[in-house]
Amino acid sequence: MSPARLVAYDVIAAVRDSDAYANLLLPARIERARLSEADAALATELTYGTLRRQGFYDAVIAIAAGRPVDAVDAPVLDVLRLGAHQLLSTRVATHAAVNESVALARRVAPAAAGFVNAVLRTVSRRESDGWRELVAEEAGSPDQALAAVHSHPRWVVRALRAGLEREGRGDELVALLEADNASPRVNLAALPGLAGDPEALGEPDRYSPVGLTADRPLALVAEHHGRVRVQDEGSQLAALALSRVAPVRDGERWLDVCAGPGGKTALLAAEALAGGASLVANEVVPARAELVRRAVAPVPLEVPVHEGDGRELDPAALGAPGGFDRILLDAPCTGLGALRRRPEARWRKTPADVAELTALQGDLADAAFRALAPGGVLAYVTCSPHTAETHGTLGRALERWGAAAEQLDTAGIVQALSRPPLDLAGDGRTVQLWPHRHGTDAMFIALVRKR
Repeated sequence: MSPARLVAYDVIAAVRDSDAYANLLLPARIERARLSEADAALATELTYGTLRRQGFYDAVIAIAAGRPVDAVDAPVLDVLRLGAHQLLSTRVATHAAVNESVALARRVAPAAAGFVNAVLRTVSRRESDGWRELVAEEAGSPDQALAAVHSHPRWVVRALRAGLEREGRGDELVALLEADNASPRVNLAALPGLAGDPEALGEPDRYSPVGLTADRPLALVAEHHGRVRVQDEGSQLAALALSRVAPVRDGERWLDVCAGPGGKTALLAAEALAGGASLVANEVVPARAELVRRAVAPVPLEVPVHEGDGRELDPAALGAPGGFDRILLDAPCTGLGALRRRPEARWRKTPADVAELTALQGDLADAAFRALAPGGVLAYVTCSPHTAETHGTLGRALERWGAAAEQLDTAGIVQALSRPPLDLAGDGRTVQLWPHRHGTDAMFIALVRKR
C-alpha cells in the first residue's frame, strides 16, 4: 500500500491516541519512512487536510454508514476520514482512494475492510458540494450546520463570530471558517541585520518588513543556519510592535516571559542586538526552554534562558533589579488563531479550557506588569481571537492596574511598521489580525505602558 497514506494514518492515529502534535510528529515520520518529495507532499496534504475537515467528514460518514461515528471503532474511523478526504477534497481518483483505504483497513482492522469499502463507495456517489448540502439539511440548527459544513466545533464557531461582531464584521464568519480550512503557505522571517534583505531572499511578505515566502522554504532555512526562520507573519508583527514601539535606547533591558518555542525570542534578539539592548527569556517547560536556546543561538547576543514560572517573575534574579524596559507576554491560550497550522487544536480544546487559561493569562499579565520599569512597555499577545482571552483578559488587567497603566495606540504602531496599511477594525488601542482578512494567524496585540 502507499507509504504516504500509511504515514498519514500513523500521525492521525497518534493525534487521537496520545494527543500528539501533527506539526511535530509528521516531519519525523516522513523522515523515518524516507518518503520521496512527492510522497512527503501527499502525506502532508492527507494528514492536515483530514484533521482540518474532520468534523465535516464525520457528518458525511455518519450519513453514509447509517450510524453515528462514535459507534465506529477509532482505527476504522481514521481510515474512513482519510478516504473521505481523498474522495471529497483531492484529485485522487475514486478507485485509488477506495482501494488504498480498503488496503489500509486490512492492515489496521482486517474485519472492517468490507465496511470501509461500502461506506466509501457510498461517499463517492456525491460530489463535495452535494454532501455539504445534505449535511447542512441534516443539522439541527444554523450554528450546527455551520459547524458541520465548515468543520469547527459549535463553541468555536460562536467564539469566532463574537470576535468578528465586536469589530462590526460578523458577516465575515464564513470567510474566516473557510480560511481556517485552507492550507497556508510556509512563511519565513529574515532576522534583521543578520539574514540580509528579504527581497533578495524570496517574495516579501505583504505586511511584515522582515517576512517573506520562497519556493523552497526549508532549503532556504537550512542555507542560512537559523537566521532565516519559519514564522507566521502575524507573529512577526507582534514581536516588532514591541521592539519598534519607540527608538531603542542603548542599555535597555528586555524580557520574553513565555518564550517557548522561541520564534519571537529570536526576532527580539536580533532587534535587541541592533539597538544595543539586552534580552532575557523565560520558559516554564524545560523542553521548550531548550527550543528557545536553539532558536536564539544564531544571534550573536547572549540571551539567558531561565526555566521558571512566569507568574513568579523576579526582575532582580533575572538581571534587571530596576525592572525591564520592554516585556513580551505571548500568553498561553486556546490557539484558535492558528487552526490553519494546528488543525487538531479545534478538536482538543473545550469551553472549559477558556476559564482556566484566562485565569492564567491574568496572573501572567500581573507578574509582567510588576516586572516593568517605570515607562516600560508590555506587549500582551495571544494567538487567539476569543474575546475572553483578548479584550476580557486585558480589560480586567487594566482595571487592576488602574492609573499606573496607559494603553498605547497599538494600531498606529503596527500600521507604522507594516508595508501597506492593514485593514484593522476596533478602537485602535488593540490589533486583531485574521486569517481571512490578512493571511496571518489570528494574533491579538495590545501595548501598555507603565507610568
